[in-house]
Amino acid sequence: MQTINDAIHWWARVSPDTVALDFGDDRITYREYRDWAERIASDLLKRGLAPGERVAICAGNSLEYCALILGIIRAGGIAVTLNMRYTESELSEILEDTTPSFVFADAERLKKFDDLPVECLSLNVATQLRDGARPHISHTPRPDDRVIIVSTSGSTAKPKGVVFSHRSVTGYVATNQIEDRSLSSGSRVVVPAPLSTGAGFVQLMHYTIQGCTLFFLKAFEPKTFLDLLVEKRINAFGGVPIFFEAVSTLPEFEQADLSSIRIATCGGAPVTRALQDRWMKKGIVIRQIYGQTECGGNCTVMPEHLARTQPEKCGLGGLFNELAIIDENGNCLPPGEVGQIIIRGPGNMVEYWNNPEATAATLKDGWIHSGDLGKLDEDGLLTFVDRMKDIIISGGLNISAAEVERVIATYPDVEEVLVIAARDEKFGETPMAVIHTRAKLDISDLIDHCNGQLADYKVPRYVVIEDQPMPRTATGKLSKPAMRDKHAPSAAHLERVR
Repeated sequence: MQTINDAIHWWARVSPDTVALDFGDDRITYREYRDWAERIASDLLKRGLAPGERVAICAGNSLEYCALILGIIRAGGIAVTLNMRYTESELSEILEDTTPSFVFADAERLKKFDDLPVECLSLNVATQLRDGARPHISHTPRPDDRVIIVSTSGSTAKPKGVVFSHRSVTGYVATNQIEDRSLSSGSRVVVPAPLSTGAGFVQLMHYTIQGCTLFFLKAFEPKTFLDLLVEKRINAFGGVPIFFEAVSTLPEFEQADLSSIRIATCGGAPVTRALQDRWMKKGIVIRQIYGQTECGGNCTVMPEHLARTQPEKCGLGGLFNELAIIDENGNCLPPGEVGQIIIRGPGNMVEYWNNPEATAATLKDGWIHSGDLGKLDEDGLLTFVDRMKDIIISGGLNISAAEVERVIATYPDVEEVLVIAARDEKFGETPMAVIHTRAKLDISDLIDHCNGQLADYKVPRYVVIEDQPMPRTATGKLSKPAMRDKHAPSAAHLERVR
């Protein structure tokens, strides 16, 4: 049947000694991975876990984490991945919503659950089940069984739990594999994302269902990452633009042998021409993606031959992934018109957990309504424009924060930039640029730079300089809510720069 466990069982039979997961100082083969997961499943069933019940995990990336996810699913449970950086209050909110039977936590997070109403087990329980005989599991997973609840970031509202089934996960992987044959059994892939995020879970499932060897990092550090690419002859990796920027500015980058890399994907922000050129000198074309947790990951990847000259575009959709742009009334828009991006494909979520209202608002007639703005060109190529909720309305005019950010990011010595809405007595809202730099910027010259590329109403009226890197989300994206909280309330006390 079309289940995650069937796929892992297949590779355990046909490639039993292929390394499935490599954490640097420890690794397991596909046969060991399957057998470990089945021992965990057997233990959970003995503890009374019933099909459809939830089991949560709060931990850093580890072999145990991977085995737990697979074991929970094999037992018929639904995994709930908890952000390891959440506070007790945030965890309590998700536990109340998902009501797990158990929580597994590593040593660093166990105390977070002392006062929460759930049975918490040490991750060492999974460690102790690593070796032993392969048990018989009576439960048989079905394709439409729910397998995981992934919490959205919850940065602007209460987190929603995105639910996937065996069918949606395997359907996502299958369509990606048909479209792109860059990887096959034994291909070597880096997974830089935390397993608690949608990106981490999707990559774990995506590449193990394909029979690849996955390399994990406990944290991203540019030099360590580059060394891994070279020493392990990595074939594929993906990340946000800052990953590519940080690696390519290392002095070792120019001489590094990266000839083993077959595919490199980038999401979360546009790929600039300069960044693309830097990597193309190494024979690597960065391929922009577009997607979100609700559509299973990437719903479109820019074809390599087109990414060479149009790095900022996100592709055509996929073999079974459809894209459309609609207006506020749900009508499809012609090429060049900006509207909401909607997505239909096999990887789409089943629902939001315990939230039928939000499900109905997002999933309509099989289409995920993304909440993102984009446009298609005459060839059907998607350009991401902005988040719908990230539009600054100044004097009745809409300003895309992302557009202003892209212009400021090209100014010398700007290392990070976010543009947020500041209250303004005259215009209602006006753009505020928050910039991280270690140099002394000439603000007047920066504004001239913006005036040369943006309409007057789009140019920031306030500029704030941060001497430290800005906070990021678990997936590596700059945290705009944190900067809004810090700076927007103080705009009235700042001096206007124009």
